[in-house]
Amino acid sequence: MRFVPIFCLREGMVNASDLYGERGELVLPRNTILNAELIYGIRKLKCNGIYVEDDHTQDIPIVNTINSSLRTKTVSGIKEIFICKENNLPIEKEKFVEMEDQVETIVDVILKNKEMMLNMVDLKVFDDYTYFHSVNVAVLSIGIGAAMGFDRADLCNLGFGALLHDIGKVFVNKEILHKQGPLTDSEFMEMKKHSFLGYEYLAKEFVGSIAAQAGILDHHEKFSGGGYPNNAKGEKISVFGRIITIADVYDALTSDRPYRKGLIPSEAIEYIMGGTASLFDPDLVKLFITKIAPYPVGTTVKLSNGLVGVVTDNFESYCMRPNIRILKNGDSKIKPFDLCLADHNALNITVVDFAK
Repeated sequence: MRFVPIFCLREGMVNASDLYGERGELVLPRNTILNAELIYGIRKLKCNGIYVEDDHTQDIPIVNTINSSLRTKTVSGIKEIFICKENNLPIEKEKFVEMEDQVETIVDVILKNKEMMLNMVDLKVFDDYTYFHSVNVAVLSIGIGAAMGFDRADLCNLGFGALLHDIGKVFVNKEILHKQGPLTDSEFMEMKKHSFLGYEYLAKEFVGSIAAQAGILDHHEKFSGGGYPNNAKGEKISVFGRIITIADVYDALTSDRPYRKGLIPSEAIEYIMGGTASLFDPDLVKLFITKIAPYPVGTTVKLSNGLVGVVTDNFESYCMRPNIRILKNGDSKIKPFDLCLADHNALNITVVDFAK
């Protein structure tokens, strides 16, 4: 199987996994041969790409963190909550209960595959950034919490807080929230209120656990101080807040926005590693880089030596040094190109980007 970016899809390709629509409905069964009409429909879903069957990578399994049905149902629920608040409409408590149920399902999926590294590439979309970002941050946060040994109840509370970490933005002036250029000092001060406003809203409505609410309050604090809203430091920042911070920054950095292109995953990881002890909890950074798969199995990547290949394996100890099966003119070499330390001939070669 091979992951193909949305604008590289061609007629005759065969999709390798079920594809779901905005409400979690099945829109394209696996093993469907793509034609022009189907490709147009897939592009309208605004997903980052799909997995396709490929003669040279048919032995490479798909490794999804969560399937697209679960993802889209969760996105739909969080979107409904945000839109209700933006339009000053009351939110029925059942909506939050539904989100808790979705988080529990995500937790169970991640616990079932606890040893799996987190694959985020197929969770990316071009549009509806706020809602998909919320789900991505929840998945990443739960993955970090599972690596820490949190029990199921704590993971559910963590996931719920992560899913709603930006709920306070519905109380921020929309012109500021959707501004394309840099914010003025006064606009930034207004934007900085969102973490407290989200915490205050959920606390008043008695939604979520105290720990989940604390995670929302603290997700913009910095480990060495200087963050907001309370300029907390170190372990004075709630553990949920410290986890959500890393997940939030990683997904934001790797996401395309109208005013900038997202960083490649290795650059985002380098940024997080560079912020160890200043921005982020050092122990959590160490865990994070063992759980994230910057270049997931099945993705096609460019190497610094000019070659192109498909990722066949990832390693927790070397998240940016996967196994690569080199592709040349549609043919694959028999031996994978191991970027891990096991292959001394590859020590000076790095992944530089996803291949288009």
